[in-house]
Amino acid sequence: VLFFLLARPLVALFLDTGDPATAATAALAAGFLFYAAVFQLADGGQVIAAGALRGLKDTRVPMLIAGFGYWAVGFPLGLLCAFRFGWGGDGVWIGLTGGLGVVALLLVLRFRERSRRGLRRHDLAHAGAHPVPIEVP
Repeated sequence: VLFFLLARPLVALFLDTGDPATAATAALAAGFLFYAAVFQLADGGQVIAAGALRGLKDTRVPMLIAGFGYWAVGFPLGLLCAFRFGWGGDGVWIGLTGGLGVVALLLVLRFRERSRRGLRRHDLAHAGAHPVPIEVP
């Protein structure tokens, strides 16, 4: 929320925004904080979903999802936006945020699917746990 609402004051902590020599840099930094704010939301979602899946002993597929999201979505999207569309640093941040957003969404969907169908007995026996129903709204 601070990145959204206080971008310019946050930048002013590090740059002299009154100096004409740093005005362009300060404007870029304030603009990048918007993407950083969205990035933080997506990152929070993917970290929570990855941790929840790790608790279900599900690590292989989330790793593959992360690789797909970062390399097959985020990297090409960043290249496309930064260089093909000429958006420069904004394009790089769009790629990073887009890739991370895809990872977050896919991990949440995987957790939802795993939770709805319940843990298989094999998973429970392997984890040394007793069957406990997991409810997802």
